[in-house]
Amino acid sequence: MDVFLTGGTGLVGSSVLAALVAQGHTVRALARSDSSAAAVEAAGATAVRGDLTDADLLAREATAAEGVIHTASPGDATSADVDAAFLDAVLGAIAGSGKPYVHTGGVWVHGPGTVDEDTPRDAPDLTAWRAPLDARVTEARDGVRSVLVEPGIVYAEQGGQVAGITAAVLGGPTDDDGAVQLPGSGRQHWTTVHAADLGRLYVLALTHAPAGSTYLGVNGHNPTVAEIADAAGVRAVGTSEEATRERMGAFGDALLLDQQATGDKARRELGWSPTEPTLTELLGRLRG
Repeated sequence: MDVFLTGGTGLVGSSVLAALVAQGHTVRALARSDSSAAAVEAAGATAVRGDLTDADLLAREATAAEGVIHTASPGDATSADVDAAFLDAVLGAIAGSGKPYVHTGGVWVHGPGTVDEDTPRDAPDLTAWRAPLDARVTEARDGVRSVLVEPGIVYAEQGGQVAGITAAVLGGPTDDDGAVQLPGSGRQHWTTVHAADLGRLYVLALTHAPAGSTYLGVNGHNPTVAEIADAAGVRAVGTSEEATRERMGAFGDALLLDQQATGDKARRELGWSPTEPTLTELLGRLRG
């Protein structure tokens, strides 16, 4: 399949690109800079120089492709508007074609507790903007086979270190005794997924998922934040929720979520089988 991909140099998108190429798909990857273009071409894609806000370019690429995967996001206050405009351009261009479109959401939107794809939304402020956009994807209107993937906290090894949110937390500020200050008590659970496993899930969603479906991108390993720090060999101390919110704002509020999930739906319906090390296993290996 000829696939148009956004975010091909990010933690998620680069793994999606690797999985697509490994399974024989051809990829045209959006690249904003020379360095991004070089990176996606080194990974086996054809670089498409442009920006997420170039509606005409997005529409042309979506029309020419046999499928579209969207993993890019500004990650700031413009995210909602940029994603809304992206959907306008891409879904409008491929309406009535029956082509697959895979959109990136996030498991945080389901709030605390043990969650699955059907858990009512109870999003923290950080991700509340996703709701109307995710609904556009799952309603599967206008003859597009659209699918929503909702990743947990994504991790991978990069340069001998763990990458992703985990690295930011474990490398965060310390107290007067040199202990890393965790978000909250550290007793909250995080849903997690290795980037390589997640990349393979996106490809399965692209090729096999029914229109309007949603899949949690989580591997079923839900360690507590304290367990993550312990696996990394990091001396850490819990903090109050108030202190976390004061220090980290809306991001801190999301990190305080006590959330668990299995990802069983993707296994059952798509044959997805996560095989990479769990987060604590990877941290233990990197610790040596």
